[in-house]
Amino acid sequence: MTKRAGELIKEELEALDHPESAPDPGAGASSGTGPRVSGGSGIQISGLTKTYERVTRKEIVRTHALNGVDLHVRSKEFVSLIGPSGCGKTTVLKIIAGLLSPTKGEVVIEGRRVMGPGTDRATVFQSPGLMPWKSVVDNVILALEFAEVPKSQRRARAIKYVDVVGLREFHDHFPGELSGGMQQRVGIARALAIEPQVLLMDEPFGALDAMTRAQMQSELVRIWEHERRTVLFVTHSIDEAILLSDRTVVMTDGSIREEVEVDLERPRTLEGMLEDKKAIELRRRLLELL
Repeated sequence: MTKRAGELIKEELEALDHPESAPDPGAGASSGTGPRVSGGSGIQISGLTKTYERVTRKEIVRTHALNGVDLHVRSKEFVSLIGPSGCGKTTVLKIIAGLLSPTKGEVVIEGRRVMGPGTDRATVFQSPGLMPWKSVVDNVILALEFAEVPKSQRRARAIKYVDVVGLREFHDHFPGELSGGMQQRVGIARALAIEPQVLLMDEPFGALDAMTRAQMQSELVRIWEHERRTVLFVTHSIDEAILLSDRTVVMTDGSIREEVEVDLERPRTLEGMLEDKKAIELRRRLLELL
């Protein structure tokens, strides 16, 4: 795993195990959400702004990563964020995950304001960040331990989600014995096992070869149709966004440029999209927006 991915996973899991303060009365079951506020279902992002400041000898240098982002992701919807590097996609994801605080604005999930990391959200990174000395099942159990799932439930739940991602024959294997795609499946199983309301995915297939990536895209669609979680998926690939999404959100320069509905019947395949007139038109439109 990359050092940064490992740090982010550790930060998120430790935040679950050691909340900074007790939740307010009426707060959500996870420590990362506040009392219920007005708002509908799904993810409601309002006026999200993020500014980084760096102090030099002569001045304060400000970098505006997000500039008033507004977005509603409906419950159980699959939405992709696409855009060039540096446009703010991952920053949005990290704020929703509770790993970053916004400079202005807020994120509300199922009517509760995001205050920090919580078990109502789970993140899948580009690198799965597995513990090499733990088996497939034990890697998933570790996440359940940090999420404070009762010990009596952990193994059965871990096995359930390892099986959901198609690794029934690999319960006792170690990460070093698995391919890159199989390791990423473990990362997805670990996220699903927490049973979050929202699944956040930050270019989860970006490091895979083309063939494995195509297999994992199909696998993710199967898992999503089985689990029906709300998904926000970051990608640089237009084809991937069209294949997976109900809606694609185009970002540029820290803002949302346009939201595009993906009005294509499911199931979809990359091969079928090459001949589908609607898919071809969607691809052309998204290219123009980028």
